[in-house]
Amino acid sequence: EARPIPEPGPNEVLLRMHSVGICGSDVHYWQHGRIGNFVVKDPMVLGHEASGTVVKVGSGVTHLKPGDRVAIEPGVPREVDEFCKAGRYNLSPTIFFCATPPDDGNLCRYYKHSASYCYKLPDNVTFEEGALIEPLSVGIHACKRAGVTLGSKVFVSGSGPIGLVNVIVAKMMGAAAVVVTDLSASRLQKAKEVGADFTIQVKNETPQEVASKVESVLGCMPEITVECTGVEACVQAGIYATRSGGTLVLVGLGAEMLRVPIVNAAVREVDIRGIFRYCNTWPVAIALLASKQINVKPLVTHRFPLEKALEAFETTKRGEGVKVMLKCDPTDQNP
Repeated sequence: EARPIPEPGPNEVLLRMHSVGICGSDVHYWQHGRIGNFVVKDPMVLGHEASGTVVKVGSGVTHLKPGDRVAIEPGVPREVDEFCKAGRYNLSPTIFFCATPPDDGNLCRYYKHSASYCYKLPDNVTFEEGALIEPLSVGIHACKRAGVTLGSKVFVSGSGPIGLVNVIVAKMMGAAAVVVTDLSASRLQKAKEVGADFTIQVKNETPQEVASKVESVLGCMPEITVECTGVEACVQAGIYATRSGGTLVLVGLGAEMLRVPIVNAAVREVDIRGIFRYCNTWPVAIALLASKQINVKPLVTHRFPLEKALEAFETTKRGEGVKVMLKCDPTDQNP
């Protein structure tokens, strides 16, 4: 609370924050101080799933004005490099990203951000939905990379928030059948709520047995697998499950080195693709939310005021519910 209110630069806006979702990466930085090569060396503000209200605009900003409600895309390129020119700015090595060391996030009362990466919310899209565009974007990017299309049979491994948004997006993109696996019965129930056709509760099956169960419930092997856990056994199951000539997209990030049946994938021409965050997804997500083509509201299971941030983080750490949302503006009760 002692932090001074920042002044926006010419191409920035100052925002009064409203809703900020807690991500697993926020909890990981809080608990471990690093994710891979990103190491917290100085105090850092967390939060990157966010929406707020514009309170001041820089001199060069023309598309936003004070009072506008916006969703914030947390990744902002610092330079127009080869990746930006190719439309894949998320791969730019110098990109600014909220709550990735050394860049501060937006879990605070006031925050300034590049105006070009703040997107005006239509009147019928809530602040909470605006904050959920960030995880939703992971699903949009992953399903695009996977090539989900009309009639696709899709296997989503993991029923946490990212697994769930992939279910929502896959169904939106025309998937005929989506099967979800998870250890947790309650999370699989949530997957059913958001559109999964089949769920499988994994107990102590081998990866090959999981793959066999997926094929059994779908009636065929899926053309597309979206792996959202990063767990070695789940990646193995993803390879075994995917139909020959199909695509496995790795969304979840676990250990740097995994033992996987790569020859099995190679000889069956299973394409393995990674994703890194997302790009060019906010306009798509806003259009889908405004037209009510998708519903992300069931994802939010817990809400806390900013003053109870520690309690909110503890709730997320324990794996309770699905998405925990923090409210940064005590004067505004609008979701």
